[in-house]
Amino acid sequence: MTDSRLLAIFNAPPEQAVEYLRSKGLQVSNSWRELWQSAHRRAFTVARTAGFDVLADIREALLESMSNNESYQQFTDKLTPVLQAKGWWGKAIDPETGKITTYPGTSRAIEYGSPRRLKLIYEQNAQTALMAGRWRELKAATLTHPYWRYVAVMDNRTRPAHSVMHGRVFRHDDAVWEAAYPPNGWRCRCRAQPLSASAVQRNGYMVESAEGYVAEVNVPQRDGSSISVKSITLPGMTRPFQPDAGWDYNPAADYHAGDAP
Repeated sequence: MTDSRLLAIFNAPPEQAVEYLRSKGLQVSNSWRELWQSAHRRAFTVARTAGFDVLADIREALLESMSNNESYQQFTDKLTPVLQAKGWWGKAIDPETGKITTYPGTSRAIEYGSPRRLKLIYEQNAQTALMAGRWRELKAATLTHPYWRYVAVMDNRTRPAHSVMHGRVFRHDDAVWEAAYPPNGWRCRCRAQPLSASAVQRNGYMVESAEGYVAEVNVPQRDGSSISVKSITLPGMTRPFQPDAGWDYNPAADYHAGDAP
């Protein structure tokens, strides 16, 4: 993802994406694991904001950028001075020792705000909201476009564990979308493309189902722990499709439950 405007890239209605992000409550946290999957659908959080009055500032800056179709640079230019003024910037310092705080069991410094981190916050929250808004549009069109095709960007930045799903077609209500509806990880650029029955036939696509092909695997983490992740191995796959740890769920499903057929 570059500085190009996300709304134009994903062609999602901005009002749907903004509504999704605005509907979330605020939840301070010290780790991305504290707010897990389904809880992320209902609450907006940024790790290590506990003790700082910055969470609402970050969300409002995101909402403003998405509402006005602004770039990352515009987002960070407005937000950086606010975060710096409140002390949520740079590496975390232990107030008692004056030393840089590191992640338990590692020498990696804990970081508050930074250009790199704001870019990740901007991209991931904007894309998740856009895909949630896109979900409503896709579900509303299932009478004419009941099939969805998984589309990966397929460049040198695409994860091999995501590219194996590229081009595969499933019904909109197939079990695959419980684990594979994008985004499927940090900075994931994959999407779902709606198809009519005639388009499936015209292009010679094979409609598949993930029913019976979803398994749970344990993914090791940097701190020595492991996280269970849904993995999908369909016939003909050279390797399993596997979202990043914590991303094997549909962020829009609960929010839009009952909205469309």
